[in-house]
Amino acid sequence: MAGYLSESDFVMVEEGFSTRDLLEELTLGASQATTGKVAAFFVADLGAVVRKHFCFLKYLPRVRPFYAVRCNSSLGVLKVLAELGLGFSCANKAEMELVQHIGVPASKIICANPCKQVAQIKFAAKHGVSLLSFDNEVELAKVVKSHPSAKMVLCIATQDSHSLNHLSLRFGASLKSCRHLLENAKKSHVEVVGVSFHIGSGCPDPQAYAQSIADARLVFQMGAELGHTMNILDLGGGFPGLEGAKVRFEEMAAVINSALDLYFPEGCGVDILAELGRYYVASAFTVAVSIVAKEEVPDQPSREEQTGSAPKSIVYHLDEGVYGVFNSVLFDNTCPTPTLQKKPSADQPLYCSSLWGPAVEGCDCVAEGLWLPQLQVGDWLVFDNMGAYTVDTKSLLGGTQACRVTYAMSRLAWEALRGQLLPAEEDQDAEGVCKPLSCGWEITDTLCGGPVFTPASIM
Repeated sequence: MAGYLSESDFVMVEEGFSTRDLLEELTLGASQATTGKVAAFFVADLGAVVRKHFCFLKYLPRVRPFYAVRCNSSLGVLKVLAELGLGFSCANKAEMELVQHIGVPASKIICANPCKQVAQIKFAAKHGVSLLSFDNEVELAKVVKSHPSAKMVLCIATQDSHSLNHLSLRFGASLKSCRHLLENAKKSHVEVVGVSFHIGSGCPDPQAYAQSIADARLVFQMGAELGHTMNILDLGGGFPGLEGAKVRFEEMAAVINSALDLYFPEGCGVDILAELGRYYVASAFTVAVSIVAKEEVPDQPSREEQTGSAPKSIVYHLDEGVYGVFNSVLFDNTCPTPTLQKKPSADQPLYCSSLWGPAVEGCDCVAEGLWLPQLQVGDWLVFDNMGAYTVDTKSLLGGTQACRVTYAMSRLAWEALRGQLLPAEEDQDAEGVCKPLSCGWEITDTLCGGPVFTPASIM
């Protein structure tokens, strides 16, 4: 154990205990609080994060994982991933400051944002973060001036037209411009040590990785011709975090492994990295949100309807909305579906319902077209798979957080993390190079036999 995470950081979950049990305890306590303020809260299964890591080691054994802090910067997640030996991909000063605050050495940090503020570059230089990304001449000039000893990774554009987020519209150098950028770096005495790319989130075509790896091989050849010693390939992110994704993680891994064997075979001296966010945390977090107000809206009767009361729809207002934990509605075009904390009786009628956040404007709609029983102010709704892009780094640094997080882990996962089920491994080397837990994937099937937390069933 490296000492990042201790038992006091989470609730130890014994066999037979579920998310529903923990949520019921926490919602009951929140409802009975005398403060009058009922706030949404998360329950995070850190054991699910451990299981995801062992699966990663099994299917991508040549790749060193770095965690994309911007995806979920909650302290429990950062500590458990640091304990697992991951590096950290940071986009700004706040994220670098946060991971260094918990004791992560600078050698395990990549500043992977190719468009950084000068202040962020200077912060990286001051605090020993030497690995930085760039994709244009302006960025290169800023680094030359503010961090001349930096080791640069050239970010290249990808074919991400099928992805939900088209990152190449804003980031990544075209293959045609790479030689010019590498020449400028050489003239400026800047060391370019590798190539990175990112195919974007939600890409349904794993061959996008194969094409990008092939493109990276061409850039490596350009770099070698110009005198750069390039030994890092960063595969970026885009790996699915939920079951039921259009392309399973195992399928992506198979394509990646084949491309690596072809273009960067084992023993070629290139260190393969990846920057994963959703993969680790999306399914690990569940959020409980209370109803703070409701309004019954009579539906307009059609001309064919005779006398009689028209059916009604119900508008519920929550204490969190799309400008908080439900921002995936805006950015990922999702429609979160809740489970009910209180199970209704079978004969209860269902009403067409919509969920709205606290903002007094028309964009703060969390979900529409849901058929729910009659709910009351103070009732709780539970949403699972809420771990990606729901926790704000700035709020953590400021000491306040909109939603409290309760962390939990099964004893089996904790023992695996502590190394009791794993072969002994030598300590990290003096330079702090990120190493995964040795042979941890061998117990993946045991850990994944059944999740410690099972979300409450819908209604």
